Amino acid sequence: MPTQLQSRYAPATPVSLGQTLRPLRRGHLDPTMRITANGVWRTLLTPDGAATLHLTMSDSGVDATAWGPGAEWAIAGVPELLGHGDDWSELDVSGNAFLSDALRRNPGLRLLRTRQVFEMLLVAVLEQKVTGKEARRSWRELVTRHGSPAPGPAPDGMRVFPSAETWRRVPSWEWHTAGVGPQRSDTVMRVASVASSLERTLSLGRGGPAVERALRSIRGVGIWTAAETMQRAHGDPDSPSVGDYHLPSVVGWALIGKPVDDDGMLELLSPWAGQRQRIMRLIEASGFSKPTFGPRMTIQDHRRH
Repeated sequence: MPTQLQSRYAPATPVSLGQTLRPLRRGHLDPTMRITANGVWRTLLTPDGAATLHLTMSDSGVDATAWGPGAEWAIAGVPELLGHGDDWSELDVSGNAFLSDALRRNPGLRLLRTRQVFEMLLVAVLEQKVTGKEARRSWRELVTRHGSPAPGPAPDGMRVFPSAETWRRVPSWEWHTAGVGPQRSDTVMRVASVASSLERTLSLGRGGPAVERALRSIRGVGIWTAAETMQRAHGDPDSPSVGDYHLPSVVGWALIGKPVDDDGMLELLSPWAGQRQRIMRLIEASGFSKPTFGPRMTIQDHRRH
């Protein structure tokens, strides 16, 4: 029987499992995360091995159960995963009615910190310059094929993120079949080759220039990919995803009622420098969506080339 550990996390402030963990979910068929009627399931590749983590809300807080060799590491990380250390007290949105309302209606929103730099960076690379639908399919196919079975009573089909060595062994034809072109697969190989050193960036804090420089020292990792990684792995409260296809127009429509470009987005977010990611998450949590008119991004099918 796999190791099983349990704990209860009782945060000082409210926490919403769904809102807080939302950035980690890559579609309803994500093999590493499932939201079911009885809570949230998540698999992890920890420094001690594979783990499955199950989280449920109770009157006393969040009940956590973990299975597998990495169960202790998974349980120890629950507070940071659910926003412990993420301080919203200095965020002032009183001058913006939309953001004030979003903050009031989402008191349990927190910025997560997974402490899993390699996984979050690899995911971000797969999401480069493609639609979310295509990125989710690539992630699902590759992790399902190369990941290990989830420890414990995880829902059917759940798998554990593959090791760096396993990623380095993925043959070129499988990248092609999964819809990942040579530029992104080559970047994944470079990321996998330095996987062990990536986790050391956690000691540099919750993002910031030093972490960004370390991530961007890898060829193929730019400002967008570094930001997406720091948001999920480090709990970065600031770095917005500059270069995203959709975000500038979403921010523009939400805050001033018209689309903007990257420079316009940064200008709109400038009053909250140091906390710009919190503003981005508030806009997302509000349920706001931009008008649907305009061209759609074409989904590329690399399998045809």
